[in-house]
Amino acid sequence: MGRFAGKAGGEPPLLTLRDTPDNPVPPGGTLIAVGARDDCTLRAAYWQSGTRTCRGTVCLIQGRAEFIEKYYETIRDLRARGFAVVAFDWRGQGESDRRVDDPHKGHVARFDDYRLDLRAVAETVLMPLMPEPHVGLAHSMGGCVALLGALDGWLPFQRLVTVAPMLSIRMIRWPAGASLLSQGLHRLGLGGRYIPFGKPVSIATNPYPGNRLTRDPVRYARNAAAARQVGAGAVGDPTIAWLAESFRAMARLRDPRAAPRITLPTLIVAAGADPVCGTPDTERFAARLKAGHILVLPDSRHEILSEREAIRQDFWAAFEAFVPGSPLPSHAEVATHAAVPVA
Repeated sequence: MGRFAGKAGGEPPLLTLRDTPDNPVPPGGTLIAVGARDDCTLRAAYWQSGTRTCRGTVCLIQGRAEFIEKYYETIRDLRARGFAVVAFDWRGQGESDRRVDDPHKGHVARFDDYRLDLRAVAETVLMPLMPEPHVGLAHSMGGCVALLGALDGWLPFQRLVTVAPMLSIRMIRWPAGASLLSQGLHRLGLGGRYIPFGKPVSIATNPYPGNRLTRDPVRYARNAAAARQVGAGAVGDPTIAWLAESFRAMARLRDPRAAPRITLPTLIVAAGADPVCGTPDTERFAARLKAGHILVLPDSRHEILSEREAIRQDFWAAFEAFVPGSPLPSHAEVATHAAVPVA
C-alpha cells in the first residue's frame, strides 16, 4: 500500500493506494496530492513506462463512482505497451475531496468543476513531469467530460480515446422527465441530496448475476473487492445536482452541431450490449465527427476494460492502431486491427 501526506500547512490528508491479493498496486508509482484552483484536493498518481523506450503518456479519466485502484490492470497493460500513465480521482469520489458531508454521495455541483480537476492534474503532473505525446483514455462519465473539453477546446491531449462514453443513460426510464425534475430540484437548493431512492451502496459491490458492467466474473469479483477495500471511495448513488448537470452535459453533446466542431483526433469504443449508456446515441454522435472513428464491440457490457479477455484484446488492438506512432488511421485500418465492425 502506497501512502502520501498531502497539503502543506495544517493537518495533511493521508492519501493511500490500496490493494488486494488479486489487485496489487503497480510498482514504481508516485502518489501526489493535487490542488485545484478552488482549493479542492485531488488524489493523483503517475508511473513511468515499463519499457526501455517510452511512447508517450496516457491519462486515465475515470467514470462516475470509480477510483484509481480499479485501473491497476489497465495501468499495467499501458506500461507494458511502452506508455507512462497518469491516474487521478475526480472530486467527490475515490480519495479526493468531498463538497458534501456524506462521503458516499456521488456529488458535483456543476460539471465545469471537472474541468478544474483535469486542468489541475495537467498543470501539476501531466505537462511538467510526463513525456509527450499525451493521450486521454476516458471511460463513461469521463468520456462525457473529455468530449466536452474537446468541443470547447481546452482538453490537454494530442489524441483522445473514449470507452463507452456517457451520452445518454439507459438506466433512467423517462429521461426527459428525470431531467426536468432534477434541474427543478437543483434550482430549489436540493442538489446535495441523493436522487430519489438513492443509496450509499456502490454499484460495483452488487452481486455478479444480473450486473450491468461486465461478463467476466473474475474481473467483476476483483473490482468488487477493490470497491469494498476503498470504502466510501467507491461512492454510492449520485446526488440531484450530479444528475441535473449530467443531463445538461449530455444534451450539449447530442446537439447535432456539436460533434462537427471537434477537431481533436478521437477514437470511440462503444459496448454493443451496454445497459448503462445508450450506444445508439454514441453512434449518432460519432457519425458526425470529422476526425473521429467508432468501434462497437458487440458482446461487451459497459466496462470494456474489465470485460472478457477476447473483448479486451479487440480494444487494445484498436487502441494500438490509433495512438501516436503512426498517422491517423482510416476507418478500414482501425477495423482491420480490431477485428470488430465499425459503425
